[in-house]
Amino acid sequence: MSNPQPALDVLPASLKDRDGPVFREPWEASAFALTVKLHETGLFAWSEWAETLSGKITEAQADGDPDLGDTYYQHWLAALEILVLRKTDLTVEQLLSRKTAWERAAERAPHGEPILLPEDEIA
Repeated sequence: MSNPQPALDVLPASLKDRDGPVFREPWEASAFALTVKLHETGLFAWSEWAETLSGKITEAQADGDPDLGDTYYQHWLAALEILVLRKTDLTVEQLLSRKTAWERAAERAPHGEPILLPEDEIA
């Protein structure tokens, strides 16, 4: 990542320390990195990202999320999915199919080895 600073600016203080972001699960780090990379490639502006993430958090709070920080990356991922669907030609069905294929590939991969998605599983 050449310039992760914009992503760090949107993280609440409870999700970062002096060394940078703190992640509870590996998927959170992956979602963070993917978001930064998609922004760097120009898929979306950082202001658009911040607005979408803020909207998901506001929506969750209105639905009763106590906003204790433990659901932050769930909102992060939901915002990322919204932008990917909005900015690409992927459909919801294709996105869900790809998520399922990655889950299966992760289950097959030995611990510590790369997760490989065979070409025939890409929808």
